[in-house]
Amino acid sequence: GACNAQQRVLYLQDVESGSEIVLPENYIIRLKPLDQITVVVNSKNPELAMPFNTSTSYNALNGMVTNSTANESSLQVLTVDSKGYIALPVIGKVKVGGLTREEAEAKIEKMIIDGEYIADPKVNVRFANLTVSIIGEVTKPGRYNINKDQLTIFEALALAGDMTIYGNREDVAIIREKEGKSIVTKLDLRSQDIFSSPYFYIEQNDVIIVSPNKYKAATAEINQNRSFWISLTSTAISLATLVITILTVSK
Repeated sequence: GACNAQQRVLYLQDVESGSEIVLPENYIIRLKPLDQITVVVNSKNPELAMPFNTSTSYNALNGMVTNSTANESSLQVLTVDSKGYIALPVIGKVKVGGLTREEAEAKIEKMIIDGEYIADPKVNVRFANLTVSIIGEVTKPGRYNINKDQLTIFEALALAGDMTIYGNREDVAIIREKEGKSIVTKLDLRSQDIFSSPYFYIEQNDVIIVSPNKYKAATAEINQNRSFWISLTSTAISLATLVITILTVSK
């Protein structure tokens, strides 16, 4: 019984101590449509970089077009459009869909240099909405910000305080958006096969669902039945008390 209980809560049960696991190579989160990012351009001459960090906005109160310069406390958030493009000041549209942050930075830097705007640009791209949602049998269900470009399924579960003892480790679902479709994949976290899965690394806006095991379901059913009988008994006692009261008063 103790062995069975342990097997229900252990991860990677078929991995021996000292085993070498081959992980997917060079996996880093890539930009997708509807991702929100910030782009900051720097240079040894700050005045040259300033136009690239200026956003144009329309004031509905006075009908005036105003310019503002991005800074660390208030950065302009850009949304990747459905075709993978963002619009930047001066250089215009840049296709960043499918690129990593570093690749996007290098591409923008090259466009600035090729346009002879700045000889030494340094571009910094950051995600503004990188999150993962974790629900079900975990300690702290919720939506969590991802602070790095490479996050494993185990690290994601750690954000939610790990699974409870009732979490089904062989039936963890991940919902991922791909090309306008929601794809649901089931993972077995007890097996080392998880390392070769394309879902071992989490992507932006993934939803992780930890289903309850059969013991949690049985406990819920017992509690439900107990609540029913307690409620039924309480009702019967109340009715009996009411009848006795009525008979006593009638006498």
